[in-house]
Amino acid sequence: MVGFIWSVADLLRGDYKQAEYGKVILPLTVLRRLDCVLEPTKPAVLAKVKTLGEGVGNVDPILRRAAGQPFYNVSPLDFRGLLADPEHIARSLRLYIDAFSPGAVEVLDKYGFDAQITKLDEAGLLYQVVARFADVDLHPDKVTNLQMGYLFEELIRKFSEAGNETAGEHFTPREVIRLMVNLLLDDDDSTLATPGIVKTIYDPACGTGGMLSTAEDWIREHNPAANLELFGQELNPETYAVCRSDMMLKGHNAQNIALGNSFSHDAHADKSFDYMLANPPFGVEWKKVQTFVEDEAARGYAGRFGAGTPRINDGSLLFLQHMIAKMKPLSEGGSRLAIVFNGSPLFTGAAGSGESEIRRWILENDWLEGIVALPDQLFYNTGISTYFWILSNRKRPEHKGQVVLLDARDQFTKMRKSLGDKRKETSPDQIAQITRWYADALDIAADPESPDQTRVKVFPTTAFGYQRITVERPLRLRFEVTDDVIETVRASKPFRALAAADQDHLVTALGTLLPDEGAEVDGSTRKAFQTALKAALTAHGVPTSAALDKALWAAVSVPDPKGELQTDRRGNPLPDPDLRDNENVPLGEDVDDYMAREVLPHVSDAWIDHTKTKIGYEIPFTRHFYVYTPPRPLAEIDAELKALEAEIQRLLGEVTA
Repeated sequence: MVGFIWSVADLLRGDYKQAEYGKVILPLTVLRRLDCVLEPTKPAVLAKVKTLGEGVGNVDPILRRAAGQPFYNVSPLDFRGLLADPEHIARSLRLYIDAFSPGAVEVLDKYGFDAQITKLDEAGLLYQVVARFADVDLHPDKVTNLQMGYLFEELIRKFSEAGNETAGEHFTPREVIRLMVNLLLDDDDSTLATPGIVKTIYDPACGTGGMLSTAEDWIREHNPAANLELFGQELNPETYAVCRSDMMLKGHNAQNIALGNSFSHDAHADKSFDYMLANPPFGVEWKKVQTFVEDEAARGYAGRFGAGTPRINDGSLLFLQHMIAKMKPLSEGGSRLAIVFNGSPLFTGAAGSGESEIRRWILENDWLEGIVALPDQLFYNTGISTYFWILSNRKRPEHKGQVVLLDARDQFTKMRKSLGDKRKETSPDQIAQITRWYADALDIAADPESPDQTRVKVFPTTAFGYQRITVERPLRLRFEVTDDVIETVRASKPFRALAAADQDHLVTALGTLLPDEGAEVDGSTRKAFQTALKAALTAHGVPTSAALDKALWAAVSVPDPKGELQTDRRGNPLPDPDLRDNENVPLGEDVDDYMAREVLPHVSDAWIDHTKTKIGYEIPFTRHFYVYTPPRPLAEIDAELKALEAEIQRLLGEVTA
């Protein structure tokens, strides 16, 4: 089916660039689908329009009931009828589109298709393209809603690759979504099987709606009678139109799918949800909405970003905070969410940074349930490693205060043909296995005999926290004047502010303190050198100022491990900025004990500046699963090199023979 629709591209070639094919094919695919869905009830809708006449109030609900769908079309035309008048097909097509119900018209408008109608008509292609689509049967009896979803996404993938775009901004591989949904919902399988249960699902970066659809399918498998409400928001108008079209065709309330930026224009600001899942774009900056985000962050926890803001070039953790803000309170049943991240949110940002403070907020509130490491090369637009984060504000009692780390990086099969950067996929058996490991994680971690302990680890939430201490060492200086010192002074701003004559006097005064001029200056102590420096400046009439004094002392001071100890007015040693160091001490460990054990045996004069201590959080996933592999013996490597050299000599001999 995709291949047949894609063949329309043969008609467009020449008049359209390859990257522009989707502007024609996607909206026509949606339009043809709507046409096929409405075909059985079209006569009933037209009959109802005649009986209603003019002057009737809100006819929308009446016509929806007549159509048996959440949308309708009041035009007597259909795709076949459009072909009856080739000369005026552009006008007929516009009238046909305008005859759809308001929600459907809005969706079609987002494709920007009107401009393409004009372009196709002027190129003499409109009739041929519509005729090609009229030959495609997209009736639900022939193409199910699930198949239609695949059709949309496959078309989008092809257009994205053709336009050299990042396909991953539009959709996520289906097997990845299936695994994500398993991890999100499997813990609640018994609850979701309850007759008549009502649940809400939300995706703040829904793309074409693949995650929402897969979550719905999963729940339907467990409970066909479940009442589901799907919500989403999407930034890209084209993919928004596809998602909303899909929701319309499945009988959902298409109004629940909103267009816009979830950060700056939250379309579901007054709502909370039972389940949430998302695959936000990796490493995308949020500079365009910086003002909105920072204003929201300024509201503290009354807003969505009270925990902090990450660096401007990666908004991943903003998406996570946005979703957490939409969790239902525990009194209403609580929520669970899953999100796809790259490795950056695990560890980026030192203690006190926005990223660290967000992780701290999540862990100290005990919302992080687990993180699953996935194989690399799973996604279409990137080959990097990715991770599922699963969060919940209604953890089971045995899971409280615990975080599961699951290493599933080896759970993949090689694809016979790569799709973009996607060269690996996770099979259904591997998905089931990962789901079981995650569900049994606490039991696996508690059983020392379990063969899966190497891939499943459970930590208390405090294990990821640390105290970042600042270790200071005393400043020791000697004092001297050299040619380099004089040049440093000449380059300083206070020197350049002096009159030309005073500049010459200052240089002459410093020159008298040069060792090669025979000056005997005691530079071992600040006091002794100060006496000599002051005498030289006074003798040459150099006007002094606080700024000039500061520049002079900065130039003549030389760090020296054997130099004079510098102290403040109270006699406390001053720290040497060049020797300053930082240490990360596990949360809960006494920093003074750590200092005595790890630092003082090596540098006995060091101390901690407690005023600079910060609490940080990071999740060093790879470190916890690192397995040391010893290098091969040198004899083995040497033998291999000799064998290779011999083979090269043999081959060279054959060439020159």
